[in-house]
Parts: sequence; structure tokens; C-alpha cells
Amino acid sequence: MSHPAAPPRPSVLPRPGRCAVMGIVNVTEDSFSDGGRHLAPEAALAHARRLVSEGADLLDVGGESTRPGAIRVDRTDEAARVIPLVRALVEEEVTVSVDTMRASVAAEALDSGAALINDVSGGLADPGMLEVVADHGCPVVLMHWVSPDQYRAGAGGRADYGGDVVTSVRDHLARRADAAVSAGVDAGSIVVDPGLGFAKDAADNWALLHRLDVLIDLGFPVLVAASRKRFLGSLLADTAGVPRAVADRDPATAAVTALAAAAGAWAVRVHDVPPSADAVRVTAAWAAGGVEEG
Repeated sequence: MSHPAAPPRPSVLPRPGRCAVMGIVNVTEDSFSDGGRHLAPEAALAHARRLVSEGADLLDVGGESTRPGAIRVDRTDEAARVIPLVRALVEEEVTVSVDTMRASVAAEALDSGAALINDVSGGLADPGMLEVVADHGCPVVLMHWVSPDQYRAGAGGRADYGGDVVTSVRDHLARRADAAVSAGVDAGSIVVDPGLGFAKDAADNWALLHRLDVLIDLGFPVLVAASRKRFLGSLLADTAGVPRAVADRDPATAAVTALAAAAGAWAVRVHDVPPSADAVRVTAAWAAGGVEEG
């Protein structure tokens, strides 16, 4: 079955004049927050449309969970979940990011009109990923990742960062960016992500957020993906030490959004769009000393 040619992708990252809001569309069975809720194509499309109507600047579509211990899905299944949704959203002129570690899925998504690739492995899981990104001339998010084997084994614990997680993550991201440029990726198309919660404990996550300026100083746009993560639940535990439920972490996520936006993050990746859409606008108005009436 043939498909109409996709419209051209944006040549640069979405930059709305403030921190961008990336809405999460998990077309998965086992994502930690909303796995299975949007697996059916109609449910996924309805959810995506709702996120856009609520203020998302772009959507991040993923067909494979990256939570600790998750089992990898078959490449065919991942593509079947993601590609039809990408095509439908592109037809509606939505800017789409695709969350994948597979070069072949990335290539098919980009050929279908996706605007950027979000690779949580930073190009380590599939050696062909950076070449695909370079060939398509699209932006790519490179996340800090310890190693595919350690993470996929469900180690879930903290990696050894040599006593300085911020420096370790910064240096790793710099190396991944260098690898991308060597593969032909335009340096202006690279985004970095500190990988909050990936082989990091709560203290590591807070240290990275506190020193977000160190990552911004690398010269690349920074994506912050803290939405509903465990370290927020632990911070907000009740008096018995029971972490805040996943579904009740959105106010804390919005707080991180406001602080990340104030620190200069390019975008935040969130499940619940309205609070973060409000937060980035408030932060921008605060920084500007007001907004023009009209």
C-alpha cells in the first residue's frame, strides 16, 4: 500500500520563544506511567490530539517502553505502533518526535514526516542510528545512558559516576555529540538529555537539575524529562515513607518545568501538558518582566 509523500520536516528545532513543551504519547503496553492506555490506534490519536489542544508544542511518540527491566518489543511491532500514528499526526501538521533506539524505525518515521528522533541510548543501542539521522538531516536528542547491557538487564541501580555525576554526565554527552558530528550530524541539530532516572538515584537527579547550567554550557539545547519519575514520588512521600502515587506527581513535574525553563532548558518532556504549558508561559513572562497586551 502506497502512502502520500509526507510534507517537509522543519529544518530546525521547534523554538516557540520560550521553553517548549513536548507531550508524551506512549503507544506501549508497559510504560511506567501510562502503559496500555493508548495502545489502540484510535486511543493513541485521540490522546495525541488532546495534548496538542492543551498546548503541546510537539509530541514524542514511542512504541517501546524504556523503563528499567522492560523487555524489548519486536522491531515490526514497534513500527506498527508508531508509523501510522506519525503519518496521521503529520497530516494534521503536528511536529512529531519519535522515541526509538532502532535506526530502521527512525528511518521509516523520518520518511513518514517525523521532525526529530529521540534516542534514549544516545546512539549506542544501534550503530546505524547516527548515520540515519545524518542522512535525513534531522535533529536528534542524545540522552545520557550508561550501557544497553546494564540497563536492559534491569540493574536499575546507580552507576558509578566517580563521585561527580554532573561532570560524568556532561563528559558522556560531549562524547556522544562528538560521535554524532563525526557521523555527519549537524552540530546545530543536536539536543542533549541528562537521562534523569536512568541508572541514577534521587540525589543524582537533583544534582543534575541543580547544575543544569553545566549541561547548557555544552552549547546544545537541553531536554529535561522528569515527568512523574520516581525521584519526585520519593521527595513527596507521606509520613509513612510511601512515595507519592505516579498519577499524583504532575504538580511536582510542573514545578520542575518552571525551574528548568528558568534555567534555560530548550524543552521539557511531560505526560500532563496543561500545568507545564502554563508553567513555561509564566516563566517566560516573569523573565521578560511582563507580556504585551493584545
